[in-house]
Order: sequence, then C-alpha cells, then structure tokens
Amino acid sequence: MLIDLSEVLSEPHKPLDVTAACTMRTFQGDAGTYPVMPETDAHIAAEYKGGGKLLISGTCRLKVLIPCDRCLTEVPEEFDLEFTKHIKVSESEDDSGQAEDYDEANYIDGYHLDVDKLLYNEILIGWPMKVLCCEDCKGMCSVCGQNLNEGTCDCEDPGLDPRMSVIRDVFKNFKEV
Repeated sequence: MLIDLSEVLSEPHKPLDVTAACTMRTFQGDAGTYPVMPETDAHIAAEYKGGGKLLISGTCRLKVLIPCDRCLTEVPEEFDLEFTKHIKVSESEDDSGQAEDYDEANYIDGYHLDVDKLLYNEILIGWPMKVLCCEDCKGMCSVCGQNLNEGTCDCEDPGLDPRMSVIRDVFKNFKEV
C-alpha cells in the first residue's frame, strides 16, 4: 500500500497519522517464500523535522509461517513491529560538513511511502536465526524423511561410521571393569 506524503513534505508540513491495511501476503526471503498473516493494520505516523528530514514511526503485528529447522513443520512466528526511522529526503546546503546517521529510505519514492516495503525491511531485521516447532523437536529420519515427532519409522539405524571401528576397538580393549 502506498501512502501519499505530499502534505508532510510540502508547506505547511502537516503531520500525518494513518492506519493502513497490511497488504503483504507473502515474504520473499533468500531461502524461499513464506505466507504472511497480518493481525493488525499498520499504524504509520510521519512528521517533517525541517532541513529535508522526515521522522516516520509505526507499529504493526503479523505472523509469518516459517518451517521448523529440524522437522519442516510450519511454525507461526509472531512479529510485533515497532519502528522509528529518521530519513533525509533532500539535501540542504547547511549539511555539507555534517556526518549524521539516517536510515535507508528505499521505501520512499518521491512523495509516496510504500508500507509493504517498509514492513518487509522490518521483518528482515527481526528474522529469527533458528525456528523450532518445540524445544525438544526430534527432527526427521535421515533415511525416509518421517517426522519423528509424529512417530517412529522402521528404518535401520545407520549406526557409527565403519571407518571409526578401529577407535571403537581401542576403547573396548582398554575399558576399565
């Protein structure tokens, strides 16, 4: 969804306070595409701070279905997004020597704010390193692919690597009784 920022960026610089529907239905990441379930609409506030600077803040809550890293069962991961962005929308002459930190504004195109792109960036920042369906997830059988949380399989346990049999024999021979 696009929000028009023309009233914020032009005189008399009216602040903007909008509730926008989250239209993002999928999240495209490096590892694949994940379904998105918005729980609340995005609340966006924008305010002109002078000198070509813009302050954008907002909140949104949504869930992304991410596969478990062990058994591939989809897990609803909740993202409670709260953000504040300091953006420089235009260069002014008096900032020539200052080095200030501003957020990247790839979600602003001219006088329009792309809410989905902004939320995409926030999800990307908060993406979990590891997702598990439960703490004691057993994973999948490496032979047949059976989800071991749902039941056992009849596959033969591959056991130890045969190249390690020499070391196993050494430990067996020197075992204390």
